[in-house]
Amino acid sequence: MAVDLDGLSPKELDALISKAKQRKQTLAKRSSQAEVTKALVATAKKHGWTLAELFGAGRASGAPKASKATKPTAAPKTRKSAAKGTKVAAKYRHPDTGQTWSGRGILPKWMTEEIAKGRKREDFAI
Repeated sequence: MAVDLDGLSPKELDALISKAKQRKQTLAKRSSQAEVTKALVATAKKHGWTLAELFGAGRASGAPKASKATKPTAAPKTRKSAAKGTKVAAKYRHPDTGQTWSGRGILPKWMTEEIAKGRKREDFAI
């Protein structure tokens, strides 16, 4: 992460230094991940569990899954575009074949081939 220090005022630099010092102190107070994992394994073992049983396979060192006791949430509703399925007038037409394209989505094959030959998209505008 690069920060452009040249564009910062002295007041902004002081604020950045202060925030960096606070972050450094927070990180220094933390126990190492290995120590925390070791403590979690010991606590789980003491109670007759493994981390895999508690957090699921492959998630032993990650955040716990939602328990089955919690109420399942509904699937997120997907938004549908108001314009989906509506026809749009063509903006481009191939002069020889008469094929058209609305200008939406990927370039049609015929236009890709013509552009490769040196023509421009504007040459096909209707």
